Amino acid sequence: MFQLGKTIVSEDLLEKEFFCNLHACKGACCVEGEAGAPVLESEAATLKAIFPKIKPYLRPEGIHAIEAQGTHIVSDLDELETPLVEGKECAYVTFDEKGHAGCGIEEAYHAGVIDFRKPISCHLYPVRVQDYSEFAAVNYHKWPICDDACILGKSLQVPVYQFVKEALVRRFGADWYDELEKVAADFKSI
Repeated sequence: MFQLGKTIVSEDLLEKEFFCNLHACKGACCVEGEAGAPVLESEAATLKAIFPKIKPYLRPEGIHAIEAQGTHIVSDLDELETPLVEGKECAYVTFDEKGHAGCGIEEAYHAGVIDFRKPISCHLYPVRVQDYSEFAAVNYHKWPICDDACILGKSLQVPVYQFVKEALVRRFGADWYDELEKVAADFKSI
């Protein structure tokens, strides 16, 4: 672990390699698990505001789940999350003809309909951020469904922090990421 501004960062972001392999996992991270994706308070308001615009990009099952539960839910742990379809996949998930999961929010973003890409927790994955009162913990989340992404990342030699560069810049800023790259360069020289 090392400190970077008001963050405590796991060295796994520098040591581990990762590159999504959707052909292998088919987007299982949007389908597997017991809860929806974490949502920031500011994102909850955004999801509510953009729902009418993204609705055409969603599956009927997702629309039904959102209309029944809301554009976000509050978990038993009092945390904000995306709603699920019948306790399974995220309500915002779409599937292509090959069964690969995608994101209806992101599809609307790429179509130029909205300027919100998707919740930052989704954009950052496999990095998870836990906010505390004085700092944020930035950790790599290892999940067996992403083993193929680890294999591909290793073959391409892409460290986790580089794979999620755009999301890290979105969350912490370009200056923070520049400092992370300096730490990574020092780390490699050890």
